[in-house]
Amino acid sequence: MKYNPDIHHRRSIRLKGYDYSQAGAYFVTICTQNRECLFGDILNEEMILNDAAMMIQTVWDEMSRHYSGIETDEFVVMPNHVHGIVIIVGAGPCACPDYKHAMQNKETGQPQDHKTGQPQIRETGQPQGVAPTLSLPDVVHRFKTMTTKRYTDGVRQHGWLRFPGKLWQRNYYEHIIRNENELNRIREYIVNNTLQWEMDRENPNGQWDIVQAQGPALTKDEPWRT
Repeated sequence: MKYNPDIHHRRSIRLKGYDYSQAGAYFVTICTQNRECLFGDILNEEMILNDAAMMIQTVWDEMSRHYSGIETDEFVVMPNHVHGIVIIVGAGPCACPDYKHAMQNKETGQPQDHKTGQPQIRETGQPQGVAPTLSLPDVVHRFKTMTTKRYTDGVRQHGWLRFPGKLWQRNYYEHIIRNENELNRIREYIVNNTLQWEMDRENPNGQWDIVQAQGPALTKDEPWRT
């Protein structure tokens, strides 16, 4: 089925007033513009990465080295989107984003980095010379910027598939991971995502619309939904 923006538009989900720079783990999905399949194909339930997809994977792997306070977890490149887990450092294995669960300085009561013990500094009001803690939108924006630059170079230098105006959709989907069980379920979902491509809502040639018409009980499993 050809991409139809009226059918395949997913509304952004953001929690009003939530501080997306605080410690926690976040599941993110970022789609290409118009759901264009630019990163390879799925054959026999296995993603065959092209050069562009391998570049996308490399940028993801490098994020934690470029930006202190950010860690990247499980990740998969699909033909027209990516799934990944971003961890803003300060949370333990349970990755609970609640402020009260963040590691705190015993004297000041302020959140601190779980590795260095230093205070976490937000984008605004940080001491001079101290790198700010990126918010989740900052992380996604920088990921999009770096991949777009490298993809554009690939189009010019290696003849990669051209993209329609922008590589990525303006928005993205995110989910706050609230506990360790949910974290592990989402990790499993990401790892097994290629097995569900035929029923994936992002697959322009898949069976998602048919499945939806048959009723919600037949929709694919989404482990963060309870």
